[in-house]
Amino acid sequence: MVKHYVNRANWLRAAVLGANDGILSTTSLVIGVAAANTERSAIVLAALAGLVSGACSMAAGEFVSVSSQSDVEKADLVREKGELIDNPDGELIELTSIYINQGLDPVLAKKVAIEMTRRDALEAHAREELGINMMTKPKPMQAAIASAASFISGALLPLLVAIFAPLNSMLTFQYIFAIIFLAMSGATAAHMGGSSVQKAIFRICFWGTVAMIITALVGFIFGNHIS
Repeated sequence: MVKHYVNRANWLRAAVLGANDGILSTTSLVIGVAAANTERSAIVLAALAGLVSGACSMAAGEFVSVSSQSDVEKADLVREKGELIDNPDGELIELTSIYINQGLDPVLAKKVAIEMTRRDALEAHAREELGINMMTKPKPMQAAIASAASFISGALLPLLVAIFAPLNSMLTFQYIFAIIFLAMSGATAAHMGGSSVQKAIFRICFWGTVAMIITALVGFIFGNHIS
């Protein structure tokens, strides 16, 4: 049997996005501060602030986003339930046409539509007509917690580097460890998703490097200007 990975797409995307964002945004913030300030307390505080604010932002954003998705799906289900009550014959014809468009013979499509309607009409229309899977309804709080946790797991790494790395080599240590962490994250995600590991590592390391260079330049330029 061929192994497929598409069923992992949603949670894998969210987990990788959160962890990578935690690594990259926190490291970039620390590099920007370190380029302008050589005091460890300021650097560690920047890393901690980036971790806390980023985790809260990710959680809030995910909660609002998933809540909006849930509200839309609930409204669609209410409308669909009303249509099933008001016009059951028309809905049966609509479901039959969907199965015909999917490649079934018209006679077989009607039989399948009748059987699915008899079993659970709302679930059948939600899945086939609206693209809503009743088994995987959006859960805002669960999504918010998972998003915050994945961000924290990534942001903890540059925070630890800020605490223990030598001050005179802080920029170098932050960059090296960030690239290592990002490469590991990209490789893990690619392996679990069944895609190219080399492409994933190159993509995330290249754009991560660009982001860190830009923040370092900003910190260096504005740090010297203010001082």
